[in-house]
Amino acid sequence: MNETNSMRPLQAAIVIPARLHSTRLPRKLLLAETGKPVIQHTYEAASRATKIQNICVAADSDEIADVVRRFGGHVLLTDPNHASGSDRVAEVARLWTDIDVIVNVQGDEPEISAAAIDQVVELLERDRCAVMSTLATPIRSKDKLFDPACVKVVFDQQGRALYFSRSVIPHARTWHDDLLTAEPAHFYQHIGLYAYRREFLLQIARLPRPEIEQLESLEQLRVLHAGQTILVGTIDEPSIGIDTPADYREFVTRYRS
Repeated sequence: MNETNSMRPLQAAIVIPARLHSTRLPRKLLLAETGKPVIQHTYEAASRATKIQNICVAADSDEIADVVRRFGGHVLLTDPNHASGSDRVAEVARLWTDIDVIVNVQGDEPEISAAAIDQVVELLERDRCAVMSTLATPIRSKDKLFDPACVKVVFDQQGRALYFSRSVIPHARTWHDDLLTAEPAHFYQHIGLYAYRREFLLQIARLPRPEIEQLESLEQLRVLHAGQTILVGTIDEPSIGIDTPADYREFVTRYRS
């Protein structure tokens, strides 16, 4: 990277991977008790980010694509057989040769904040050697800390990820509940919002899938295993995704209040 390119502002875009079928809540992106489908809420929330030049839904079906077109969103129909959301995002990224950074926003994040999206882009602006960035938020609940569905992350003093796990990390040799209220926090929940250098995103699928990734079922470990840097920014509140019927009911209640 020459000095001129390293100093210019990054061109960033959002891709929202959108899959019709999901295990715990089928067709959740099309649920519309609020008067808008979930995918529209997510698209509109993501569009408020200030550091973004483009936004697109990467749909796996005509049904989702039609819904996005109806509310005026930009959508591309992608291969329905992709193994992961990042593969779907990469298919769109291949078309955007003038974009430096791709932000992957999950389609079931209708309350994603514009500030969070801007933050992951800013992290890559500040450190041009890192290939990815993501976010974390303090864990203050023992139930969440010990829940394997809550992915934990530890990072160094420069915000570089050291490890992601479904287990408790760091693991306190001697437990006491005050550990959950300490400042700064001891435990952080990983927030599934990613920004990638475009060139690196196009390489991820070709990286070998190490045993540690398979054991934890966490794709980001492939990046660390390859010796690459993931920057982690911290926020006070997690993004609230919709995985279950209860999650959706709670979202509808918040939206109507």
